[in-house]
Amino acid sequence: MAVEKQIPSGGEVVLRFEDLTFNYSENKPILFESNFVIRKGAKLTLMGPNGAGKSTIFSLIMGERKPDEGRIIIGQDLRISIAKQFIPHTQWEMTVREFLELAFEEKIYDIDKKAKEAFAIVELNVSLDFPIKQLSGGQKGRLLIAQAIIQKPDILLLDEPTNNLDKAGIQLLTDFMKEYTGTVIVISHDAPFLNSFTHGVIYINTQTYQVEQYVGNYYKVVEDIKRQVERAERANAQLEKEIQNNKDKVNFFALKGGKMRKLAAKLKDEVEEMEDSKIDVRKEDKTIKPFIIKCQEDIGSVIVKFDSVEVLHNGKPVKRKVNIELRKGDKLHITGPNGIGKTTLLEKMAKRLEKGVTIQDGINIGYYRQDFSTLDFEKSSYQELAKVLKKLDDQLLRRTAASMLLGAEQLSTKIGLLSEGQKGLLMFAYLRLLQPGLLILDEPTNHINFRHIPVIAEALKAYEGPMIVVSHVNEFVKDIGITQTLDLGKL
Repeated sequence: MAVEKQIPSGGEVVLRFEDLTFNYSENKPILFESNFVIRKGAKLTLMGPNGAGKSTIFSLIMGERKPDEGRIIIGQDLRISIAKQFIPHTQWEMTVREFLELAFEEKIYDIDKKAKEAFAIVELNVSLDFPIKQLSGGQKGRLLIAQAIIQKPDILLLDEPTNNLDKAGIQLLTDFMKEYTGTVIVISHDAPFLNSFTHGVIYINTQTYQVEQYVGNYYKVVEDIKRQVERAERANAQLEKEIQNNKDKVNFFALKGGKMRKLAAKLKDEVEEMEDSKIDVRKEDKTIKPFIIKCQEDIGSVIVKFDSVEVLHNGKPVKRKVNIELRKGDKLHITGPNGIGKTTLLEKMAKRLEKGVTIQDGINIGYYRQDFSTLDFEKSSYQELAKVLKKLDDQLLRRTAASMLLGAEQLSTKIGLLSEGQKGLLMFAYLRLLQPGLLILDEPTNHINFRHIPVIAEALKAYEGPMIVVSHVNEFVKDIGITQTLDLGKL
């Protein structure tokens, strides 16, 4: 049973949003005259729906964006650092040292010493002269955290920090967070991680554009919010019955003469008042509906055959023999520590470049890459989904997207402007339209709202084709029905 941690109540205020209004674009408000405070030593989760503006709030705190109105007040001489979700491709040509130097405004002459201390915390063992582009996804994840903590900040912002970490990496970060004495705000969908150290939740309500604050462990707050939604839905259902009853009376009395017609007018006014009094149910609490990913028709028996795979040992590629065959319904879980080459292996298979792995000719490969770089970020979501269809079917495309909570606004938006969670849902819409004969999934729960994960797991479990998946989320792996495991660390 989780022990509920006490949030600092009378401590010094280190961060304050004062009557803050910010619009991401003309038609996308994030906050409206919002007020909240963060006290010294608080460890909080920032929650909200995909696209609500969680990462935007971090960029406001960091000064990368400016409020339209109101102000952000930060305690004097406080250092703030952020571990972002990913390292932009524009920085991949940098060395590890150059990337760490970005954490400081001034020239740092003992960066190697500081790096050694930060790397010891996250157990990252790479040369400072190593190019970022040659790091694995897990190593990039540890580097992002190292860049944030190297400054020894007073306020630490973590944006989905466990996404690219293996089990050992998550445990290291969890232990660090428990001991960390500074103030923390973290965005994450990793419930066990959050519940191990957070005091409470700050929550973006996309109906009111306000930030609500809750005290209690993560699971408790999620349940509190769920009960609020259920109460609102019950109240609306009761109100809807009364509204319909009065509408029926209005229609009946309006046909009568004299006083009955006046009564009908009065009832009509009451109906309008009741309509106005309906409770706005939080948009963010919608969950994607159950769906299926259809398998390509007429695929053969052995779709994938592994004779050997390439893994990394001490940063060097080594061939290792394996003997695995995948048929319809087989689900292979590839495991191993960060830096062993899991993402590289999946990418080479998706491009049919892994020499020891044979994929049947004519198979449509559905590849979910964890950084979404298979998508064209300059195109709209609609354009990218339309590419999948041999013949454009506007209704099918929009219906599929809507079922993944991607409406007209998201479909017309450039993919690069979507939140990471929305990109994830877009990828699943893409896979559904593709109807692949083989699924290759690299950390498909990263960035996905926790409410959606069980629905996605059910869809993957029902998928009839073969599947190759890398995931560090044990419950998800269990739920999709893995039939074989390949541990690269044991080869």
